[in-house]
Amino acid sequence: MDIKAVFFDLDGILFNSARSVSASTRRAIMELHRNNILVGVATGRGPSFCLPLMEELNLDFVVAYNGQYVFTPKEIIYAEPLDKKVLRHIVRYARENHREISLGAATGVSGSTLLKFGETRLASFISGILPTGTSDLTRNSFKHVFSRILPQANYIKLLREPIYQVMMVATKSETETLEKEFSEMKITRSNSYAIDLIPKDSGKLASIQKLGEAFDFSIDQVMCFGDSQNDMAMLQGAGTGVAMGNASDEVKGIADYITTSNNQDGIARALSHFGLINFSSTTNLVSKDPNFNKVKEFHKLMDGKTQEIPHAFRVDLSSNRADFIIEELVEFLYASANGQEDTFEEMIAQLHTSIETAKDKIIHTSTPSPDILTGQVAALMDLLHLTYGSLVLAGVDPYEMFDLVHKANMAKVFPDGQPHYDSVTGKLLKPADWEEKHEPKQAISRELDRQKRIALRKSKNPDK
Repeated sequence: MDIKAVFFDLDGILFNSARSVSASTRRAIMELHRNNILVGVATGRGPSFCLPLMEELNLDFVVAYNGQYVFTPKEIIYAEPLDKKVLRHIVRYARENHREISLGAATGVSGSTLLKFGETRLASFISGILPTGTSDLTRNSFKHVFSRILPQANYIKLLREPIYQVMMVATKSETETLEKEFSEMKITRSNSYAIDLIPKDSGKLASIQKLGEAFDFSIDQVMCFGDSQNDMAMLQGAGTGVAMGNASDEVKGIADYITTSNNQDGIARALSHFGLINFSSTTNLVSKDPNFNKVKEFHKLMDGKTQEIPHAFRVDLSSNRADFIIEELVEFLYASANGQEDTFEEMIAQLHTSIETAKDKIIHTSTPSPDILTGQVAALMDLLHLTYGSLVLAGVDPYEMFDLVHKANMAKVFPDGQPHYDSVTGKLLKPADWEEKHEPKQAISRELDRQKRIALRKSKNPDK
């Protein structure tokens, strides 16, 4: 199967019922990346909601507002605001008919606090306790109760900036009436209590096709995952459309494949079914810390395996890890000496003294740990905290820096596709062209310059 890009909707697909990304999904996305398959989301949510998720999961692109706003980590690919005349029509209709609406801008969604409430866990709970056959009248009663509590926004003020999507509270039985009222708009929905309004010729599928033109893949080389009515065109138009086990019967009816639910590893199982990843119900360790997962990816590449069950280091491996840490400390001191050899030698002598002092302190004052692993982890966490503290004192944001170093380390694979090690020290070797092509110091320097410019600009304009 020639799949070059995979797209997920968010609610009910990428997110489980706890509104988090499951470990199996995180592993699946990491493996898709290792297999050079692009990964994105296609959602009715706005870009400001999706940006943290893009960073957390290392997504290649986001199709937001049902296709109205498309971006990558580096640029905006497509952004088409709604026509102002159409927007005024919607706002006027909402006022005259006491409709709750929200307006989606690049910076976020504003307007109806009722619609914001609808995105909360409490709203999900209320919706969950209503029986499946609950009438629109009952659901409308909830709308009217909360409308009295939550006031409407100043929509005229909100229209001053570009708006990419309108969300309106409406039950399914009202859809036909609203389609007649807004005939120039496409009406779609991802839940039972609200609709999304976008231009008639737009949508997730059209924007995925635009991304295909930019990233060299055809719509036949795309796999899409969905569960709701606003995913149907995308699932039908893509090369492979996958419905989640929790999808509506309408969505399942048009899908090429139906997987298990978002709470039952549905994404990983479907990707494994089509041979895009390897999936086992025996779960591997995936952290909520994305940087941990990146380093794990590095060790899996270099070592061929990773440790999945907490396990203490042997004495010899502990010494090896300490050697690596000491080498980095020496490099830190060398950079601090700035080429002054006498200063560097003095700092190294002080380091030797500090090691002896620390040894005596630990022997005489340290409280024994309940077991070896606890003691090792406690020390490593202190080391991690201290490293972050050093960056804090330097005023440096490590987020982009870590990624630069990770990419450089991942490039230490030789042309034969394997890592090579020094036969004496066992240390990982670097390919001949690594220094020229991948050494990260120049990139780190550029990132530091960027951070300095931003910090200086903020210091001059503290209110911005």
